Amino acid sequence: MSSPATEVVRLLTVKGETLAVAESLTGGLVAAEITAAPGASKAFRGSVTAYATELKHRLLGVDATLLAARGAVDPQVAAQMAAGVRTALDADWGIATTGVAGPEPQDGKPVGTVFVAVDGPFADASGTSGGGKVTALRLNGDRAEIRMESVRSVLALLLTELASESTGNERAQDTERNGGF
Repeated sequence: MSSPATEVVRLLTVKGETLAVAESLTGGLVAAEITAAPGASKAFRGSVTAYATELKHRLLGVDATLLAARGAVDPQVAAQMAAGVRTALDADWGIATTGVAGPEPQDGKPVGTVFVAVDGPFADASGTSGGGKVTALRLNGDRAEIRMESVRSVLALLLTELASESTGNERAQDTERNGGF
């Protein structure tokens, strides 16, 4: 069985699409996982590890007012990080991680609070572009376990989106082959 990162690289390559990663609590682990997959250079554009809060604004375009009001551990921050890295690195897809790995709470959020996000070329039934998607996680374990589960979770979120896009295209092609029914 292939790893989630290998499957991400495979699906992106088949679709001719690219990926960029924005990381905070994972500190480069998502990028390392993706670049460990064979053929990653065909789909992976790069990553930004914006560990410091001000870098989330300066490098990824996260709204400074949002960061000041809610801190870095927030679903909207995760969504803006994913969209920001997608734009900054000119990729089809952007994914992001932000959260508290511990050992201490951050921004009033307990250890294990994590948000992972994906932003990409979503299309709804009318064919118009949609927004990003965020998953809130409440993880248990030590610092290393929380960080690794965050990596697994953001890759799983991206895989879900890539697979649903593939399934949608396959259904459309099948409908065409069957006379539109």
